[in-house]
Amino acid sequence: MVNTLPMEIIADELARLRAGNPLVHILTNEVVQEITANVLLAAGASPAMIVAEDEVAPFAAISGALLVNVGTLYPTRLAAMRLAVAAANAAGVPWTLDPVAVGVLDYRTAACRDFLASKPAAIRGNGSEILALAGFAGVGRGVDSTTGSDSALAAAEQLARSTGAVVAVTGETDFITDGSSTWATPWGHPLMTRVVGTGCALSALVAAFSAQAPDRLNAVAAACAVAGLCGARAAASSRGPGSFKADFLDALYLLSPEKLREQAS
Repeated sequence: MVNTLPMEIIADELARLRAGNPLVHILTNEVVQEITANVLLAAGASPAMIVAEDEVAPFAAISGALLVNVGTLYPTRLAAMRLAVAAANAAGVPWTLDPVAVGVLDYRTAACRDFLASKPAAIRGNGSEILALAGFAGVGRGVDSTTGSDSALAAAEQLARSTGAVVAVTGETDFITDGSSTWATPWGHPLMTRVVGTGCALSALVAAFSAQAPDRLNAVAAACAVAGLCGARAAASSRGPGSFKADFLDALYLLSPEKLREQAS
C-alpha cells in the first residue's frame, strides 16, 4: 500500500534538518551548481562544492552527506567521485546518487551501475532513469523522462531491495521506497520542469535530509515533499520561469515546520 506522507513527518524532518544544518558535499553537474547551492542554503543546509581529486576524499569524510550527480560526467570528475564515495563510506557518511540520463548513454550508465556496489544511502531519479538503473527496459531523452513515476514504482522497489538504498522516483507524484514501505508526495507543479536544475537541486536536498537521519525513508520522502510544496507555492505566485526561481527559493526559506503542523491539524 502507498500512502501520502503526513505533514507531521515533513515538519519533523524539516525541523531536524535546520537544527543540524548539515554540511553537504556536492559533486554535481556544472550547469546547476548555483541553484543547487542556493536551494540548500534556503532550506537550512550548508553546501560545499569541492571537486579536486586531491581534496574530495578528506572533505567527504568530514561532511554530513555527499551527493554524486553524473550530469556532466568526464574521466577526471568520475575519478573524483569514486574517491569521494570511498571516503564517505569509510567515514560512515551517507551518500546520494543522481543517475542523470542513465539508460541513454553507455558511459554514464556503466558508471552508475558500478556505483551501486558502493551502497548509496539514497538514489533519486526520474522514471526513465530508475527503470534503466534497475535493469528494466526504459527509454529517456537526455535528462527528460519519457516514463511516469508510477510506471517505474516496481523498478524503484526492486532497486531499493537490491541495493539497500532508499529510492525516490520523481514525477507528477513522487514515490519514495525502501523496497517494503513506500510514501507518495503528490505535490509540485509543471513549471518546475521549466527551470534548469530543480531536479538536481532536489537530489541535493535528499542528500541533506539524509544526514544523521534516524529514519532514512522519512527523511528522503520529506525532502521530496518540501521541494514539491515549495514548487506549488512558487508557481502560484510567479509569472513564469524567471520569477519562479526566486519565488521557489523564498518559499523554501519561509517554509515553517509550525505551519506544516497546523496544516496537519
